[in-house]
Amino acid sequence: MKIARATQRQGQSKEQTRLIAQGIQKGIEHYKKQQKAKYRELDKKRKKSLTRQESVDSDNQPEYEIVLVKQHWLPWLLLLVTWLGIGVYFLAKKFS
Repeated sequence: MKIARATQRQGQSKEQTRLIAQGIQKGIEHYKKQQKAKYRELDKKRKKSLTRQESVDSDNQPEYEIVLVKQHWLPWLLLLVTWLGIGVYFLAKKFS
């Protein structure tokens, strides 16, 4: 409305000014929609190019890798010692 009032001509009615303000508002909304569509299209192109690059990169790498996992013996030893300690405790408690 400020823009419409700033460009208002002498003798122009309030209704005409209101219609001009609505036209300006519609123009701004139309411009925003165009920009949004433009950015959406650019984003789609960017994502497509990224997926192409990833597929090219993945073609160069082997499809699988062999991973050997060796478990350490210490946790199993501690578990065994704990269970033996609990067993000895209950046996000692039973016979005393």
